[in-house]
Amino acid sequence: MTKNFEVKLGQGGYGSVYKGKLRSGHLVAVKLLGKSGANGQDFINEIATIGRIHHINVVQLVGYCAERSKRALIFYFMPNGSLDKYVFNREKASPLDWDMKFKIAVEVARGIRYLHHGCDIQILYFDIKPHNILLDDKFVPKISDFGLAKLCSTNKETVTMTAARRTIGYVAPELINRSIGAISYKVDVYSFGILLMEMVNLNKDLARNNDESSKYFPNWIYDHLNQGKDIHIGNVDENDHGKIGRKMTIVALWCIQMCPDNRPSMNKVLDMLEGDVKHLQIPNYPWYMARNEEESATYSNASTSFLHGDNGSSITMGET
Repeated sequence: MTKNFEVKLGQGGYGSVYKGKLRSGHLVAVKLLGKSGANGQDFINEIATIGRIHHINVVQLVGYCAERSKRALIFYFMPNGSLDKYVFNREKASPLDWDMKFKIAVEVARGIRYLHHGCDIQILYFDIKPHNILLDDKFVPKISDFGLAKLCSTNKETVTMTAARRTIGYVAPELINRSIGAISYKVDVYSFGILLMEMVNLNKDLARNNDESSKYFPNWIYDHLNQGKDIHIGNVDENDHGKIGRKMTIVALWCIQMCPDNRPSMNKVLDMLEGDVKHLQIPNYPWYMARNEEESATYSNASTSFLHGDNGSSITMGET
C-alpha cells in the first residue's frame, strides 16, 4: 500500500505517517505507531473512538492493521496537510484569508460539538490543537488523532483522569490544578479557545507590541476590548474581516475562562460564532487580573510559560 513506506508525510511522538494508495485508487495516510505506544492503549483508543464516529469534520478511519508488534491506522489522505502549517506559516504555506479562517473555526467547533453531544456516547478529545486538524482538498477541517480521547456516558458530567500526555500551550488549568474545577468536556472548550487565538494571531500581535511585550496576552486583549479599542490583527480591514477577528477574539476569551463553569458549551460557542458580533458581550474581567500587581505578575508568568510552550512539546500529568 505504501510501496515499502516510500513517501513519509510526518512524524510525532506516536510514530510516523506515510502516504499510500488503495487498490481502488484512493490515496490514504498510513499512521504507523511506534513501539512506545503506551502498551497499545493509544491504538485501542483510536479504533474504539473513530470506529463509531461519522461526521464531516472528523477524520474517517478506513482500516487498521495489528500484526504481532506492528500497529497501523489507515485514513483517507488530506492533501492540504494540518492546520498548524498555515497558523505557524510552516513550509512557507500560503496564508489563509479571513473568510477561510472563520469557516475552518466554525467547522472545527461543529466537529467538537458532535463529539460532545452528537454520538450515542460522549467523547472527550483532550488534544485540540492545529497539528490535529487536517484539511482536505477543499480545506474542510477534520479532527484527527484520537489516541488521548476518553469515552464516557452522555449523562456523566465529569470524568476521572490518570496520568496522560498533554500538549503544552493547550492544557486547561483544571488538568494542572484539580482544585480549579472538575474535568469535563470544558477541557476541550478551553483548548478550542487557544486554537482561535492562534488562528487570529493575537499572541504574535502582542509580541510585536514592544511596550507591552511582557504582558500575558489575554490580559492585553481584555485591556484593549474594555477600553473600546480595536485589536489590529495582521492585514485585516475595517469591514467584515475586522468583525470576524473581533468575533473570534471574544469567543476565545469566553472559552479560556479559568473556571470551567464559566466556559460555554460548544453549542453556545457555535451560537456566538454564527451570530452577530454586535450581540457578543466581553466576559467579566478574570479574578486573577484583579489581584495586586505582585500576585498578578506571578500568575501571568506561570500562565505565559504554560500557554507559550513549544507547540510540539508534551507533558505528563497525573492525579493531584
